[in-house]
Parts: sequence; structure tokens; C-alpha cells
Amino acid sequence: MSLDIIYKKEIKSFLNFISLEKGLSKNTKESYEFDLVKLAEYLSKENISFTEVNLKILVSFFDMLSSLGLTSSTRSRYISSYRTFYKYMQSVNKVEVNYAENLDLPKKDRDLPDTLTIDDIVLIIDSIDENSKMGLRDKSMIEMLYSCGLRVSELINLKVKDIYFEEQYVRVMGKGSKERIVPYGDKAAGILELYLSKLRPFLFKPEKSGNFMFLNSKGTKLSRMGVWLIIKKHSEILDKEIHVHPHLFRHSFATHLIEGGADLRIVQELLGHSDISTTQIYTHLDKEYILEVHKTFHPRA
Repeated sequence: MSLDIIYKKEIKSFLNFISLEKGLSKNTKESYEFDLVKLAEYLSKENISFTEVNLKILVSFFDMLSSLGLTSSTRSRYISSYRTFYKYMQSVNKVEVNYAENLDLPKKDRDLPDTLTIDDIVLIIDSIDENSKMGLRDKSMIEMLYSCGLRVSELINLKVKDIYFEEQYVRVMGKGSKERIVPYGDKAAGILELYLSKLRPFLFKPEKSGNFMFLNSKGTKLSRMGVWLIIKKHSEILDKEIHVHPHLFRHSFATHLIEGGADLRIVQELLGHSDISTTQIYTHLDKEYILEVHKTFHPRA
């Protein structure tokens, strides 16, 4: 197998993964691909694979680009792309170190994630017909996705034994095999029990299903793509320009909690963030909300 084919295979695997995990737009996906092809072209000339890249090689690559007139904004974008790519490569055990993290990135304001409003989420969930073929599964799946702020990987790997029905909480195995406990509400509990009693027994296949909670029509656990397609289908009811993807429900979960007055440390625990700085992005959304309320209601605003 030629080195060029290996590059293409690694890039394709990364793009497939990140599209499903983050729900990227077509333009963003193409931007990642362009940046990685640029790096691959340089590495190919040096006869270096993606897995052999170290800090010295990356610095040499950027020195070459700088000599060709690389702008600071483009450099920033390249570095962000390579950091994300090598973070993925670490997660699949292709590399041990993400050397792109050691590259200097120009400081800029962090983009705030999109969120759905509570009304948006209610509209999506209420629009799902429980009597349709997979209605109970889809409805309970989206309820759990939002109620617990789950990552899509956590949702598809959720097992029946992880649900504590009487106490109404779920045991989630997050990144780095870090376990956390997340409660869910009465609405999620009600539809989840309906799915378990009325639909899952008909989807269940002893040789395929195991203990996984959410199953597809073949009796196996849902895939990332499967979840993405379900979300896409049911979000079409929203009359707004927003790209709805599974991770958006997690963003919305965190934002709504903080807007409602939840302590940031509690939200950190519920999301399974190891570093509170990751959670603090949601406080920026909260500050905007507080400022708007102050401006609207305070007599001396």
C-alpha cells in the first residue's frame, strides 16, 4: 500500500469520526480536509507518515509555509485542525503524543456553541409520533440525550443495567473510562419505560443485542450515523437556520442548567468534564443572558 493511500485513509477516517461526533457543516469538513491534505503533501515529500510526526517536523512545515507568505489567521486555522486531528489519532491509539498542542496559537475569542431553546427541544420531542414504527425509541433516545447531556458515544453504549429506574439516574461511562452519575426527569422516565416495555422486546435479538439500551431494526446497538440520521429527521420541524446534531443537545443541556441558576461545578460533574475551564464556556452564554435580563428589567439599566 502506497504512502498516499495511507494518508487518504487516515484523513477519511478522521473526517467520518468528527462529522458524526461534532455534527460539522459541509464547509467545515472541507476546511479540515484541505488543511490535512496540505500537511500530507509536505510529509509525503519527506517520506514521513502521519504517525511519525513530531514537534520538529511540524515546526519545519510551518517554517516552509511562512516562507510562502502564510497569514496569522491561516496559521491559526491549520494549528487548530492539526490539534483536533492528532487528538483523534491519540483516541484511536495511533500516536502517543499530540505535538500540535505545543505549537503557538494566536489568541482569539473562543466561539460559543450553538444551542437549542427549551421550546425547540419540546417541539422536536412532542412532534415524534409514539405510535410510529420507531417513535418510542426515537423519543426516549432524544429525551435521554438532552435530559442527561450525553455525548453520542455515551448514548449508543448505554446499557439497560446502567439505568436505575426507581432512583431515576443513569450511570455513564465517559471519556477515559471516567464514570459519572446523571439524573433524568419524569418525562424521560415515562417514555423510557414505554420504550422498554412496548418496543425494545420486539427489536431485541439474543445473539446481537446484548444489554444495549437503544437498538436499531436489526437488533444491534445504534451507530453514530444512526443517531445523527434520527436527529436530522426529527429536527426538520424547526423553522430556523441552525444545524441540529446530537452534540447540540449536550450544549443545550449545559446552557439551560446554567441559565436556570445551576452551580458551574455541578454542571462540570454532570457533563463529565475533567477540567472546569472546559465548562466555563457556558458561563459566557449565561453572562449574555444576565445582561439581557438586567437591560430589560432594571429601572436604571
